[in-house]
Order: sequence, then C-alpha cells, then structure tokens
Amino acid sequence: MKAKITMSFLGILLLAGAADAQETRTEFKKADLTGTKMEIWTAVYDFPPGTEIPRHSHNGEEIVYVIAGATVKRADGTEVELKTGSYNIIKRDLVHAGITVIGPGTLKLFGAHVIDKDSGPIRVLPKE
Repeated sequence: MKAKITMSFLGILLLAGAADAQETRTEFKKADLTGTKMEIWTAVYDFPPGTEIPRHSHNGEEIVYVIAGATVKRADGTEVELKTGSYNIIKRDLVHAGITVIGPGTLKLFGAHVIDKDSGPIRVLPKE
C-alpha cells in the first residue's frame, strides 16, 4: 500500500528539467485504443540522480511499474524510496511528481499511458 501511495507522487514522468541530469525515454509503441477516442503510449524511462520530474497531469490514466528503484525528494524536502517492483495506476488529471531523483542509482520505470487521442501524454504545471 505504501508503495502505491508513494508512486502517486511520482507518476511517469515523461519529462526532466535538471541542468545536470536528463532522463532518457525508450518508446515502445503508440497505438489507438480500439473503439475509443483514446490512444496508448508505452515506454521505459531512466531518471539518473539529479533529474527533476516536474508536477504534471495527463488527459487519461497512467500505469507505472518500477523496474529499478531509487530514493526521491519531494518539494517539501521529505525523501521517499520508490522500491523495485512497486507500481501504481494514476487517475486522469491527478497532479503528481514534483520530485528530484537522489539515487543512489538511476530510477528506471515502465510507463503506459491511456490518454485522449492527439492530446499528448503530459501537461506540465507552472512552478510554484
């Protein structure tokens, strides 16, 4: 349960903003969801220590699985360990992330987004 709550703060995270660290994304597939006006995006994301994952939301659901865990720091300064093997489903329009990966290693995630067609996978919110 704790892992699921922790992941709700992270989400997939499709973007990184730190000057000294940059995420890499390996996209696997983007396809229409049959019989709907939605599409599915799948990818693996690597977030090395120092990567900032901005607060954001999605026009649909996001499924996240932690391939390789790491510790992250929230905006309030608290540190949370995202454990290998943890997962979560993040609901439509839920604001999440706003974290920095602190390590010790790279945070590696598998992400699947089921989103409104042609909406793009992410809406980044302005910094507070």
